[in-house]
Amino acid sequence: MELRQLEHFVAVAEERHFTRAAERLAVSQSGLSASVRALEQELRTPLFSRTTRTVRLTEAGRALLVEAERTLAGARAARDAVDAVRGLLRGTLTVGVEQCVAGVSPARLLAAFHRDHPQMELRLRQEGTSSLLDGVAGGRLDLAFAATVGPAEWRGELVPLARERLVLLCAAGHPFAERTEVGWEELARASFIDFHPDWGPRRAADQAFAAAGVRRTVGLEVNDVHSLLELVREGLGIAVVPHHFSRKPEAELLVPVELTGAVRPVYESVAVLPAALSAGPGARALMRLLREAPGAG
Repeated sequence: MELRQLEHFVAVAEERHFTRAAERLAVSQSGLSASVRALEQELRTPLFSRTTRTVRLTEAGRALLVEAERTLAGARAARDAVDAVRGLLRGTLTVGVEQCVAGVSPARLLAAFHRDHPQMELRLRQEGTSSLLDGVAGGRLDLAFAATVGPAEWRGELVPLARERLVLLCAAGHPFAERTEVGWEELARASFIDFHPDWGPRRAADQAFAAAGVRRTVGLEVNDVHSLLELVREGLGIAVVPHHFSRKPEAELLVPVELTGAVRPVYESVAVLPAALSAGPGARALMRLLREAPGAG
């Protein structure tokens, strides 16, 4: 089994198409197909279920994908470590990020990193926190900026970035807009707008409602902050969000209201890395820059 074969296998698994995978790798389709067949023969089992229209992983293929990604990530880390000893940072740094994560500006940080290390290719993936954790664990991501992650959920390294309270956000005409604070029990009958469950702000809100013993109804689910704020502005529901959302230009006409009671909900953003000795030189360099460069956070 060769690294080249694993690279071919992973490309087909991600693209779910032999032609697209061959184009991505800049190899011939016949050569790619032969490489995957040789791997299947060596493992004595099909890795893909093929039809005229679809290519899907078999159960054996799904099991191999996890280990193949980890093996390729290890090989990249080994090459990067050698380059780092020689004073070079080469290869690829793949960063995952939650949208609007507090405590870091990914655009400024990556721009500063690129200026310092122009020979390293940068890749950015925006995903929900659960997917980001899977990505770092599986080696698909070198590090991630996520939210609402505790030590019980992540065995690698967690670097705190920011901590802020959650607030209730509503339209100016909503009854709660006349209040300075609202208790949890008053929210039981309200209609909420929120992110899909994978996103950090939703995870923080769900944890807070569970701790308060209040069941709520999320009628409208979105995948971006701007849609959430627009729906709240139109009076279609209220939202429990990190406080910095209320300072966005799109929230100018919205009213933040404090949440009171025994539960004091917070939104925590963190940098997620593998165990300290497993983080690649690119990830370590990015974290040094985050700590040292003014304006990168």
